[in-house]
Amino acid sequence: MAEIRIENVSKVFGDHVAVDNANLTIHDKEFLVLLGPSGCGKTTLLRAIAGLGMADAGTITIGDRDVTYMRPGERKISMVFQSYAIFPHMTVRENIGFGLKMNGAAADEIKKNVDEAAELLHIEQLLDRRPSDMSGGQRQRVAVARALAMKAEVLLMDEPLSNLDALLRLEMRAELKRLLQDVGATTIYVTHDQIEALSMGDRIAVMKDGVIQQCAEPSTVYADPSNRFVGGFIGNPPMNFLDGTVHVDDAGVRVSIGGNDIAPTQDFAPAVAGFDGRPITIGIRAENMRALTEQTEGAVPVTVQVVEPLGSQNLLTVNVGDNRLKVSTHPTFDVSAGDTLWVQFPPEQIRWIDPATEEVLPSGNAAVGA
Repeated sequence: MAEIRIENVSKVFGDHVAVDNANLTIHDKEFLVLLGPSGCGKTTLLRAIAGLGMADAGTITIGDRDVTYMRPGERKISMVFQSYAIFPHMTVRENIGFGLKMNGAAADEIKKNVDEAAELLHIEQLLDRRPSDMSGGQRQRVAVARALAMKAEVLLMDEPLSNLDALLRLEMRAELKRLLQDVGATTIYVTHDQIEALSMGDRIAVMKDGVIQQCAEPSTVYADPSNRFVGGFIGNPPMNFLDGTVHVDDAGVRVSIGGNDIAPTQDFAPAVAGFDGRPITIGIRAENMRALTEQTEGAVPVTVQVVEPLGSQNLLTVNVGDNRLKVSTHPTFDVSAGDTLWVQFPPEQIRWIDPATEEVLPSGNAAVGA
């Protein structure tokens, strides 16, 4: 078992809190992605797990071993860095087997593990080459093969694809996901690329300012973000946010946005009603709205500012009162800048957000904000 438990872990550099009381469990053989913008603390947390930077508080457990203050070599982990960190004077075979050699493994074990790792990464034909004779993608495969050859139960990866061009990164994402499914190692993968996170991870832990904001399956993080930051960071384009005011009367609960009323679903009405007479924010994805060329009951009039043809879709930038948002349409949808459209906001797709805390309101009868 290689379950990793991070409990109350903090790391401080001077006056800067890089990781703030992190609590996280990575299940045995799980692929967990640490996602967030630059400087959010994700690499610092990974380094604490690896032993490259000791935590100032809290405990880190791998399996049944408390590794909080163990040296990196004692933790039984492998790591792949953003830079390939392969030795230019060594052949590919020597690079892949370097860690095993340093650990005193027998020659036949080194050969066996190197051959197996090279086969998994499809670089058997490169074993006698030197790094200077290979492309960036091939060098990255060597770095991953070196980590896999160690046969460690825990694999830590720090933005391993960020130095590759877009097309090669797309190819390597699929290859790496297949590979790690076959290997079955418990993996923590650090990235600032939310597309990588959504496409690769079993779960995603989103970080901001050293704090884990949400940890859930990719579909949940995308569709049901815990707060405005997560909704705005995940997705391309990110979630739209519109400001409105809540009104409650005998007719029910409604939210006025740019002179138009939107009603919450029955599940969310009690929580939204707690903001009667006060501002509230709604969040909705570009693809969850429907653009219409004719006025329809319940649809909100908008003015088209920009049309971006993206092949699989047209992405419209529109104005609703003082709010600007993105709307996704079919590529054959005929519209030009300056046109007036009507947009439907399906109530079940709306996420209601407290402007003061930026937390997404829960459904049910909890009148949050009352």
